[in-house]
Amino acid sequence: MKSIFKILICILIIAEFSHANEVVVFEFTESELSQLEVRKVRGADNNTLYTVGSNENGNFLKAIADNAASGLGKEMKIDLNKTPFINITWKIESDLSGIKENTKKGHDFAARVFAIKKTGATPLSNRAINYVFSSNNEIGANFPSPYTKKSIDNVLATTKKNLNEWVTVKANVKEDFKKFHNLDVNELDGLAIMSDTDNSKMKSVAYFQNIYFSAK
Repeated sequence: MKSIFKILICILIIAEFSHANEVVVFEFTESELSQLEVRKVRGADNNTLYTVGSNENGNFLKAIADNAASGLGKEMKIDLNKTPFINITWKIESDLSGIKENTKKGHDFAARVFAIKKTGATPLSNRAINYVFSSNNEIGANFPSPYTKKSIDNVLATTKKNLNEWVTVKANVKEDFKKFHNLDVNELDGLAIMSDTDNSKMKSVAYFQNIYFSAK
């Protein structure tokens, strides 16, 4: 009996330690969706349509962008010294094949997640790493946004390999801020999700699930 008790205690300790080293960003519930900050891209004709759903792996967010561009943001502090890795599970059902994503005319992504660091008094001064599910580039490609060098697009997944398939990706955000912005960032200030097609005037369908930060 004592041995079983010790095993149970060990399991609880391991579970608590694992939970302490993970920070969940989004719950993808109706309640949360109503509270997230909606940011429409200036000049976009329509807002992206976001709805929540669930499958055997939990809740997810569905994003339909039909000549549309708006994002969902959440202000929260992420300690990158403790949990530097962002983890994203996502899927692109309908992509944006054929556009040049590093140009203003083609700067659209069916799915992207922004990691944001405040570096000034206004949102325009913020620095960001834009983790994207590309429709045209290879994994590992990266380039500054054609609209601002303060945001870097970094391809973590591509529909050239995984169209209409769930994909889980991971990136070291702390290292990426140093690599792309030459900033030693100890703490993030917020995260945002966006599906946008306002430049290409096309339509995309994407899904987001299980976005969290981890120690490794």
